Amino acid sequence: MNWVKFLETVMLVCFGAAWPFSLIKSWKSRTAKGKSIGFLIIVLVGYVAGILKVLIVDGITGFLLIPYSINFLMVFAEACLYFRNKKFDAMRHEP
Repeated sequence: MNWVKFLETVMLVCFGAAWPFSLIKSWKSRTAKGKSIGFLIIVLVGYVAGILKVLIVDGITGFLLIPYSINFLMVFAEACLYFRNKKFDAMRHEP
């Protein structure tokens, strides 16, 4: 067993488990308050780096592409919701 890949997978699964809750909260709240697009961009860059690492080390068949890609997509969706919710915030504050 490759402990490094196992531990990396556990880390990705744990991080990934939090994103659906954040997505649901963002969808329901319809506000961008308390969210940071800068933070989301940093996380996206981190997941891209992880995906590139897997591609370089293991190639396209690297199993870690799956959790990295799923997490990237969830954070990307969260970033999209951020911009949607910013529009809702702006509409609430128009005269």
